[in-house]
Amino acid sequence: MPKIELKHVTKRFGKFLAVDDLNMIIDDRAFVTLLGPSGCGKTTTLRMIAGLETPTEGIITINDKIVFSSEDGIDIPPDKRDVGFLFQNYALWPHMTVYKNIAFGLENLKWSKDDINKRVVELLDMLKIAEFSHRYPSELSGGQQQRVAIARTLATGPKALFMDEPLSNLDAKLRMEMRTELKRLHRETDSTFVYVTHDQLEAMTLSSRVCLMKNGYMQQYAPPLDVYRRPINTFTADFVGSPNINLIHGSVESVSPLVFSLPGDIKLGFDPIEKMNLEVGQKIILGIRPEHVAIAEDASMVEATILSSLPSGMETIVQLKMGDSHLHSVIFGDLDFDVEKKVGLAFTSGKFNLFDEESTNNLGQGRLKKA
Repeated sequence: MPKIELKHVTKRFGKFLAVDDLNMIIDDRAFVTLLGPSGCGKTTTLRMIAGLETPTEGIITINDKIVFSSEDGIDIPPDKRDVGFLFQNYALWPHMTVYKNIAFGLENLKWSKDDINKRVVELLDMLKIAEFSHRYPSELSGGQQQRVAIARTLATGPKALFMDEPLSNLDAKLRMEMRTELKRLHRETDSTFVYVTHDQLEAMTLSSRVCLMKNGYMQQYAPPLDVYRRPINTFTADFVGSPNINLIHGSVESVSPLVFSLPGDIKLGFDPIEKMNLEVGQKIILGIRPEHVAIAEDASMVEATILSSLPSGMETIVQLKMGDSHLHSVIFGDLDFDVEKKVGLAFTSGKFNLFDEESTNNLGQGRLKKA
């Protein structure tokens, strides 16, 4: 299995800089997701690793073999990189049965009929589509077509499987099922998976590491829960998590003890769990995850007004006004709340992230308390 390494990889389309000086290592057997909004460079990065797009600068190695180098003029074609590429639209041959679609690549490689049959049957069982082997793509659902496309890509035993938003054409229920299948396949095939998506839930649930990109730059590259718990900047904090993190602007009122002044004459104390160099008057942004906003009948730390309550059975999303700031809370359980009701808020659980307003970078973590 390969380790994939990108060194100073840059891609320009004319004057447009799609990927800028990207450095990353994708470990053997990892499941890495390239995540970010449209136009951030994630698909371009995937296509450059696969050989479908030529970088402007940089070096790409797969399994310690250089497959691209702008300095040495090396550019190994996609079919020589021993990788599989799964497209968004499945790209199945409509005139071939499921069996023939999976066998097609093996026939081109001149495998024997017995070996082809053994491999196709193995993949039909692995993807749980054996009963559809004699059907044509038009006779299959979207989820079944996706399984056939995965089986066809895996047929030749590529060392790495690249997927560009493969679940975007499926409905919500099928997407959930296919996430489970992809995680199982990653474990069973023992391959390296590189996956492109703009859906942060897919990135969180599937990945061993997430590469979050914006405007061609890598913002953060870490395990998904690390990105969630300790985002490197406000963009990362806001992009990962649903409902979105509460980002409340304020300033440092005092440093000993540390107290923040928030809009609407709200004061909150802050206990840093690591060293921070803050100054009185410094503009900050306080990051509070919705699940860490607790609602009480009496004013625990600070008073707020309920603006909306959206119960879904398992949880309720509540929008609140605290001073001049709006924030969301997630309350677990089948609860509902009266709109316009005055309630108390407590921030007693979890570690809260503090960001510098000017740079948007994470300054460190701490716990909130009464001022």
